[in-house]
Amino acid sequence: MNNPVFRTLEEGEICRELFLNFHRRQKVVTCLRKEGDCWVEKEAPFIDDWSESDYAYLIDCLRRTVRTGGAVFGAFVGEKLKGFVSVESTPLGKRGSYRDMTSLHVSEELRRSGIGSQLFLLAKTWARSQGAEKLYISSHSASESQAFYKAMGCTDAEEINEEHAQKEPCDRQLECLL
Repeated sequence: MNNPVFRTLEEGEICRELFLNFHRRQKVVTCLRKEGDCWVEKEAPFIDDWSESDYAYLIDCLRRTVRTGGAVFGAFVGEKLKGFVSVESTPLGKRGSYRDMTSLHVSEELRRSGIGSQLFLLAKTWARSQGAEKLYISSHSASESQAFYKAMGCTDAEEINEEHAQKEPCDRQLECLL
């Protein structure tokens, strides 16, 4: 693999063509589910992939993030997008101490290559530059996703964003100190 190049994405370049070499597919075997006060690993096999309407929604969301002052960073290998992260500009939480990391994805063939960690660090650095104290993450419940966020220093969120929790009830609401 060529060394990835990380850079800020501009609103105008965020289009369907940008994602032609990006493979979202994730084979999920186990997920974490909350039982009482504990997170328990459960078998929940499924394939997570995006349809064309999912890509259209994603593109709209990423463009809006940039348009409203947030940041979207891409990881490119050989000029092909292989990962991205987005962070919203609007403060979250009672004191406005959070910034919302709304997406972090790495193309299937390059997971566990370090791209996700680098993107996560870019998100943290940007959020800190905006005055945030914590990054807020509504994380996919797949065990692999949870292991990644734990390795990055994330813990259960002290303040739960109800909009995220209601929209994705199986997601785990996390935070990461900046």
